[in-house]
Amino acid sequence: MTDDDGDRWTQASAGERSTWAQELLEHLRPAGRDVRRVVDWLAGTVRAAVSLQDATGTLVAGTRLPLGEAPVADITSGRIASAAWEGEGRHLRLVKVGHPSRTCVLAVSRDAPFDRSASDVVTHTAQVIELLLTARESTAAGHRLRRATADLRLAILQLLMVEDTVAARRVAAGLWPGLLDADTACVYVVESDPGRRDRLAEECLNATQEEALVVRCPAMDGHVIVVSPREATAGELRSLVGRHPDTFLGGSARQSLARTATAYGQAVSALAVARFRTDKTAVYAERTHPERLIDPGALRGWTARLLRPLDALPHHTRAELLATTRLGLEFTAVSAAKVLGVSRNTVRARMERVETMLGADFDDLTARAVVHLALHTQINLLDGQAGTDPGAATPHLADLLAAPAVRAWAQDLLGRLDRDTRNLRRTLRTWIAAGGNAERAAQALGVHAQTVREHVRSAEPVLERQLLAAGTDLYEVVLAHLAVGGLEQPVLTGAPRTVPPG
Repeated sequence: MTDDDGDRWTQASAGERSTWAQELLEHLRPAGRDVRRVVDWLAGTVRAAVSLQDATGTLVAGTRLPLGEAPVADITSGRIASAAWEGEGRHLRLVKVGHPSRTCVLAVSRDAPFDRSASDVVTHTAQVIELLLTARESTAAGHRLRRATADLRLAILQLLMVEDTVAARRVAAGLWPGLLDADTACVYVVESDPGRRDRLAEECLNATQEEALVVRCPAMDGHVIVVSPREATAGELRSLVGRHPDTFLGGSARQSLARTATAYGQAVSALAVARFRTDKTAVYAERTHPERLIDPGALRGWTARLLRPLDALPHHTRAELLATTRLGLEFTAVSAAKVLGVSRNTVRARMERVETMLGADFDDLTARAVVHLALHTQINLLDGQAGTDPGAATPHLADLLAAPAVRAWAQDLLGRLDRDTRNLRRTLRTWIAAGGNAERAAQALGVHAQTVREHVRSAEPVLERQLLAAGTDLYEVVLAHLAVGGLEQPVLTGAPRTVPPG
């Protein structure tokens, strides 16, 4: 520094001191809270080299300076709050900076001596840095707590998805007493832009007064899943959705906690309808399902016989395979893996094991639909084994689907497609036979693959079912084709079969 320059701080007016104080306060604004920027500002303001380091010598911000171990240790241990000395043409000031987890040292080295103004700047800057470090630590702790809580909510949902309601209640009881005390609940899926999903989850927590299980969906970036036994939750979420554009709500029918996975599928199905409604909400419609038109005893016996190859497995292994396959048939393997908290390879390995034991081919949509029917019968009819006689004759699938009520339902459903001159029914049947592959179906029909996709997409509103996404809707349409003879019955070589008498 030259004599002409002098020391800006020895000549500073009250107005100039007000200026640096104002600049320093700006760093406390939400947009300017950065310790490194504050250290850089201090270096420029007092024309010095500045460093901020912790007791271990780790540089937190600024430029590393050669500091003696003894004075640093004295400050970080709390024996002294500050230190100063000069030598070799340098003037050094050390100041203690408190920190929630560790004490730091602010070191300022300059050519000119520290007058009162420069000392004031250093002292006040140390206080600002202390506030910022404390705020950052508190913010980080808050983030860790919210993350841990979110992970716990996801773990509870994953336990419900695999029907382990006892463990789910045990985990929930610690933080949310009474949350899962009810035997039944509804599942809701709220959809928004992925960029505002975190904010949406917080709003769902606030709207439900934290009396619901609110989970950021691990499979779909824009989805928030809400599980609640309370009747009031539906209205609370509808009100939330009504306040935000491009936000939609799908809800399930009330289900037992063990059927959370089923309820989740229903909510996703309702969400597809909500996107086309003016109020942006929809609740799953309890329509006529084919399994409700079949004699329960016959259906239970058929299901027990179909799944019998799995009965030799340990109970927990059998339950794990069935729960995973149920989700894997309802959604993609990747989505099922995220929901269950396992790898997609684990999901595929479990499903392949079930495929092998049942002698099924899950690339065949008819086989998927039949196993899906059995798995849902198994959970709806209390494991599909109670009250069955292993020695009794078991009906074939063709016998179950030949029931007059089932055939009438199938003919009515598929008959809706006959009014379209594009022959949507033929396209849909060919597409299903091709395993849902548009290219193979197009080759069989002699049309373009895009035409096949457009026909299938056009059939969705007519049938009031999602077809391009695997799940209950698609499998019901497959069963309807099987019931009217439009598709060949799948052969499951692993399941024991009986020959009808006579």
